[in-house]
Amino acid sequence: MTAVGNRDAFSACHPIVNFVYFAFVIGFSMTHTHPGALAVSLVCAVSYGVYLGGGKAARQGLLFLLPMMLFATVLNIAFNHRGGTILTYLPSGNPLTLESILYGAAAAVMLAAVISWFLGCFNQVMSTDKLIYLFGRAVPALALVFSMSLRFVPRFRAHIRVISDAQKCIGRDVSDGNLFQKAKHGVRILSMMVTWALENAIEIADSMKSRGYGLPGRAAFSIYRFDRRDRRMLAWISLCGVYVAAGTALGGLYHRYLPTYRADWNIYTVSILLAYLALGMAPLILNLREDLLWKKIRRIESTT
Repeated sequence: MTAVGNRDAFSACHPIVNFVYFAFVIGFSMTHTHPGALAVSLVCAVSYGVYLGGGKAARQGLLFLLPMMLFATVLNIAFNHRGGTILTYLPSGNPLTLESILYGAAAAVMLAAVISWFLGCFNQVMSTDKLIYLFGRAVPALALVFSMSLRFVPRFRAHIRVISDAQKCIGRDVSDGNLFQKAKHGVRILSMMVTWALENAIEIADSMKSRGYGLPGRAAFSIYRFDRRDRRMLAWISLCGVYVAAGTALGGLYHRYLPTYRADWNIYTVSILLAYLALGMAPLILNLREDLLWKKIRRIESTT
């Protein structure tokens, strides 16, 4: 577990505030392909992810994101030859166009930003308790499945590490033996993991059913309170998000990649991108404010 619960003030906000924030930033990341919006989305996602996970998470993220972005760009160039600005011709005879490079780079940045928001930020902030609190009464089955799905990847990685270490102690790890034996050991470990995952899902479902989860009129304990800080954060996030959405609908982020590249960079476009930046950096701004306030309190306490 990261230091989310210890130092991230945004994670301590009400689940509605967290959900509205991620709904805006992830939704914009998946729909906005203006180069400025893509840059803002990726910078905000990586910055917040680094704050939540630390330097180790940043290195692991870069080792994963950079090759993926390069592969996505090259893949688009290999299959997309449209565009009016021909730079050269490939050995196959197909043209290499500036528009295909820019479009591939935009698709790669969008993919990296969405993955960063989900894996580096959303999974760290939106816990199972928050998802159950938000959707448990409206759609209890969907809320349970969604929360289990989000927890599956980190729990799967942690448990497969435990099984691999145990198998390594008896010489049955994927690094032991010849190629056939390594494959056999890998299949055995995978079989153990699939069995564990299925049994765990059944146990969780039975446990929730025995507790009366999803029954009409069932009361639920909640530790969340919607206080003044949450109201301010929700107002700020909503204001920035609505401005970006309205600006996009009015054509403030006009751009195209084909047949020729064009992107608007007027004052209105810059104002939308600044609002988008203020939206994406809202958790970091809140954390900075809380850190400064905490340092001020500590300074006052040390002088008294």
